[in-house]
Amino acid sequence: MPLTPVSELIAAARPGGLGAFNVITLEHAEAIAAAAESAKRPAVLQLSENTASYHGGLAPLALACLRIAADSAARIAVHLDHATDPELIRAAVDLGVRSIMYDGSTLDYAANVAATADITRWCHARDVHVEAELGEVGGKDGAHAPGVRTDPDEAVEFVAATGVDALAVAVGSSHAMHTRTAALDDELIAHLAAKVPVPLVLHGSSGVPDEGLRAAVEHGIAKVNIATRLNVLMTEAIRGTLADAPGLSDPRKYLTPARAAVQAEVERFLRLLAG
Repeated sequence: MPLTPVSELIAAARPGGLGAFNVITLEHAEAIAAAAESAKRPAVLQLSENTASYHGGLAPLALACLRIAADSAARIAVHLDHATDPELIRAAVDLGVRSIMYDGSTLDYAANVAATADITRWCHARDVHVEAELGEVGGKDGAHAPGVRTDPDEAVEFVAATGVDALAVAVGSSHAMHTRTAALDDELIAHLAAKVPVPLVLHGSSGVPDEGLRAAVEHGIAKVNIATRLNVLMTEAIRGTLADAPGLSDPRKYLTPARAAVQAEVERFLRLLAG
């Protein structure tokens, strides 16, 4: 199936939320695509700047994700997540990636607007979907530093000034949480959804319990990003397999159950977000 633009996937997922899952290894991508097919739900394969660095470049894994998405019976997009380097964005677009998230959230407001607007103009000229993040002024952790919240009026101003297609907002989640204890501000989500003219994105969703994710979608979150939860389950599956068979050396033997664990969790999330 041809790759589907993220904007179309967001519309296809409604009234539920679109699940977007970070890919670090080929097994992640295979598991996410298989889960989307099984759940009959759209999904996004996301590649981060950190993952590109880990692999020594974006091309190998991005090209694999693009092929997996194109070959899948499910509607799948490939997205570059949390990119701070314009050169990496250009490289992703040259490879065929048609959705990027430019992360200027650690910049002050004026610098974030200027940089995001420049990236957006360049991407829109090439029919590329742009997500951005309105972050904490001067905060090294961006919009997802503990306690940071997105101001609705500032968000409206930011979208108008930059022309972005989607906005990651700070409503109580935090990146890299291993416990699912984050409490989201549903009233703020609803306020943002009523005022901001583009789809809202929730980052740090691994730390949000199921009922919190359902409520977030009901109150206006359109895209839900999940990464850490999948890595936790993949690692647990590998540890369990190797503990049961300490002499095992064939990666296929311990990555197969790990991939299955990721697939099961992605399918569960997709069904949960469907409402």
